[in-house]
Amino acid sequence: MTNEPKSKSRLLQAVHETARDLHRLGFIDKRKMRQYDALCLEPVHEYDAEKVRALRERLHLSQAVLASVLNTSVSTVRKWEVGDKKPSGPSQKLLDLIERKGLEAVL
Repeated sequence: MTNEPKSKSRLLQAVHETARDLHRLGFIDKRKMRQYDALCLEPVHEYDAEKVRALRERLHLSQAVLASVLNTSVSTVRKWEVGDKKPSGPSQKLLDLIERKGLEAVL
């Protein structure tokens, strides 16, 4: 399902490679492969104020546009950028996805 995943450990990387090969050969269905992806891949990165601001500026987005993309409020993005709050849950996952795959991945 994924290209060159970054695994938590060498053992999990080997398990994931084997599962990917079995999926390619038709022995593992798409649903099971997604479970292997979730179990074997690195957790989502933490985002602090500097990382959120740097990502937004690198993408040339205003706080309002980023808030809209993440389905959150402008005040929440502002609080992330000044350090009053940290993104968590779905917002953290979406930020990680945007950073790894680009803005088009969530639009």
